[in-house]
Amino acid sequence: MSQEPNESTQRLQATSQLIAHARTELGRVISGQSALIEEVLMAVLCQGHALVEGVPGIAKTLTVKALGRLLGLGFQRVQATPDLMPADILGTSILRPGTDAFTFHAGPVFTDLLLVDEINRMPPRTQAALLECMEERQVTTDAQRRPLPAWFTVFATQNPVDFEGTYPLPEAQLDRFLMKIRVAYPSEADELEILQRHHASGGALLESVAITPISEGLLTAACAEVRAIRIEPELYGYILALARRTREWPTLLLGASPRAALSVMLVAQAAAAFDGRDYLVPDDVKRAVPPVLRHRLILKPEAELEGFDADRVLADVIAAVPVPRQ
Repeated sequence: MSQEPNESTQRLQATSQLIAHARTELGRVISGQSALIEEVLMAVLCQGHALVEGVPGIAKTLTVKALGRLLGLGFQRVQATPDLMPADILGTSILRPGTDAFTFHAGPVFTDLLLVDEINRMPPRTQAALLECMEERQVTTDAQRRPLPAWFTVFATQNPVDFEGTYPLPEAQLDRFLMKIRVAYPSEADELEILQRHHASGGALLESVAITPISEGLLTAACAEVRAIRIEPELYGYILALARRTREWPTLLLGASPRAALSVMLVAQAAAAFDGRDYLVPDDVKRAVPPVLRHRLILKPEAELEGFDADRVLADVIAAVPVPRQ
């Protein structure tokens, strides 16, 4: 499974260029949070949706806004509230004045990057309206299918500590998210840089920094390169063994589905690209498992009482499954 570094670089030319450009440009706006930047880029390269969890004020929204500018994609934002209706996000048909004809007014889902702030504040009916959008990238209204843009991607934020007035996301909704990204507080040095940057920009950091968009066609080429990353047969078996082990793990009520195993494979390919390789190694799979599976597992109540969480269980599962020899 060895590969000459220069050959890998040549085969991942578009991806390497995109990653380097993104790190430079987004780093001018966002201090630290390198893991967040890396994982939101992985989601876009895999053409999947991401649930971003973290306390308020740690650059979740800023990162997605800046990403839209960087990639040259359309951006819309929905602030979830308990009274939000499906038509508020999908759109609605309105009677044209003076006629008996209806005109469809598109909602905010008709965009490339859709940021849904505090998605768990949406009522269940409105959450369900997103299912078709996320799975099939289309909206069905008035018995008519309306396709969404090819790059349609949902980034939904969630506050892990505020549960009053929220509606937990059902398993079917969670399974539509390719990744669940956990965002931690920045380091002391990064937080100091945040203060200095905001003071220098007069409080309008994103508006004051000119982000240079990537060249046209680069994102399409990078996605194709990621999908083409080579996977050896033994690594298919490794991914499958990890997924199947979660289904029989003693502290879990619900393990990983076949869709979850496919998602691990996709994100592992993106992880390999971030390391500049056009082939998969076991460490790429290990890197992909926590963000892909943490929101798909259900722990037994007694395990939660003992202090287990999804990441701890996944670390134990990874340690228990033999790594294939390279």
